[in-house]
Amino acid sequence: MSPSSAGRAAEPILRIEGLTKRFGGLTAVDRVTLAFAPRRLHAIIGPNGAGKTTLFNLISGFLPSDEGRVFFAGQEISRLRPHRISRLGISRTLQVKSVFQQLTVSENLWITAQAKRGVMNPFRSTSSYRDTCEKVERVLEQLELTRLADRQAGTLSYGDVALLEIGMAIAADPRLLLLDEPICGMSPAETERTVVKIRELAQTIDIVIIEHDMEVVFEIADDITVMAQGAILASGSPKEIAANEEVREAYLGRPEDEDYTEEPARA
Repeated sequence: MSPSSAGRAAEPILRIEGLTKRFGGLTAVDRVTLAFAPRRLHAIIGPNGAGKTTLFNLISGFLPSDEGRVFFAGQEISRLRPHRISRLGISRTLQVKSVFQQLTVSENLWITAQAKRGVMNPFRSTSSYRDTCEKVERVLEQLELTRLADRQAGTLSYGDVALLEIGMAIAADPRLLLLDEPICGMSPAETERTVVKIRELAQTIDIVIIEHDMEVVFEIADDITVMAQGAILASGSPKEIAANEEVREAYLGRPEDEDYTEEPARA
């Protein structure tokens, strides 16, 4: 491999420089600087109000930043609108699950997949969009949702809705997937199934995940960033984060604490 190709391979998929967002007197994101290496599943954790979802909103263009810059695959995207950022290859899910409840699982996926390909012709039948239909079938199989293809989204279990939303995100063929608390509210069985799917997706798509379930985070993450009061408290491997005394005191808690249930050594 040549030096130039090695440099390209090492370039972060996402780079954030001094990103800041204020709401009146509250600084929700405070001069955050981060680099996300490709092919590593990166988790962002922190207490409620730490600025995690606001950071996702800034990256994906849902909110404008007050200061700082965002680079995706080497291109600055700081001032782009959400649809432009999506077309460049960033997809995200929302903390509050958002699907078209009156449509079937297949129809939800079809709309998202076709949107990536441009304006729809109202005089063509959906079956005539061969590439889109094939993409829907692949996503259904990938997430094991084929059995639910004709089910109305509003009748699904919480875990299946979460998988459908992930499916809608990957139907747009993203290079980077931002998952905002995909496990929240799931049963243990649903959590286990979703974790397996996220692991599989991480083999081909770069993923950044916000998650409160520490057992899940330490199980699947290659790198972890801890946020507190809008700023970066620490960033490193799961082992480094678990051993960081400042992090343990501020967020994870000490092993002897009654509410400490995570066992990082098993991760």
